[in-house]
Amino acid sequence: MSVAPRPVGRRERNKQEKFDRIVAAATELFAEHGVDEVTTQQIADKADIGTGTLFLYAKTKGELLLLVQNAKYAEALEQGRADAETVPGVLDAVMAIVRPIVECNRTQIDNGRTYLREMVFGDPEEPRHSTALAIVAQTEEAIAAALRRDELVTEGDAATLAHIVSAVMFLSTAVSVNIGLSVEEILQDIRRQVDVLLPR
Repeated sequence: MSVAPRPVGRRERNKQEKFDRIVAAATELFAEHGVDEVTTQQIADKADIGTGTLFLYAKTKGELLLLVQNAKYAEALEQGRADAETVPGVLDAVMAIVRPIVECNRTQIDNGRTYLREMVFGDPEEPRHSTALAIVAQTEEAIAAALRRDELVTEGDAATLAHIVSAVMFLSTAVSVNIGLSVEEILQDIRRQVDVLLPR
């Protein structure tokens, strides 16, 4: 005998509606103006809530950006995984995983760079940061799986190489000297570096 799920109460619905409004407001304002030009007050006003309520959901603007970008990063990773399955070569498969992630982080360059900074230097105990770090770990697992296609790459080496590829991707995407580069130029830079790492 199955038990019917309990209906969601008004309080939970109210919290979810506020959360959805916050995400929608932050997404729109960050995309339009960039994270550095948007205040938490503007996000609260657009979401039609008080700033005190906003801080119950995210304590900083960085956490709000993580909230917005984590979902986009996860979608990019899924796209990359799917693309890599259809690509035969090891280097091409790795780059198939990397491409949508770089594209995602370059849609709004300052937001992407700030997101990567928050991800790397943020508090790993904060739930949005831990979600971001979990996505990074999943990215490295996907890259390691692509690297293991090469019989010269051991299990341990695949994990280490994937970690290095992840670092290369983050630095190439976030470093100040690359701000003016196109997505294709950044991908070419990453590809050259990854190619050197692969065993011959």
